[in-house]
Amino acid sequence: MTDVLAYLLNDGFIPILVVAIVVMVAIVARVSQTRSAFVEEEDDPNYHTLRSDYQSGMGGGSMTTWKVPKDPEEYARFFVPRGKK
Repeated sequence: MTDVLAYLLNDGFIPILVVAIVVMVAIVARVSQTRSAFVEEEDDPNYHTLRSDYQSGMGGGSMTTWKVPKDPEEYARFFVPRGKK
């Protein structure tokens, strides 16, 4: 038993740590791929809700949501300058 413990402490800890980090990165990548940036909210049927999510990996990041009208004409009005309506 002490031989196994000595091996893990001396030679086996780094490979186990590397494998654990690779597995965690793979899980995070899979979850972020399956998450959609397009979220439907049933409470407002006239708008789409878009989400932008950024994580720096060092504890920082931000998440922003936008409500975009489903009506193409109303959406196009956002791009017309204020004095030109």
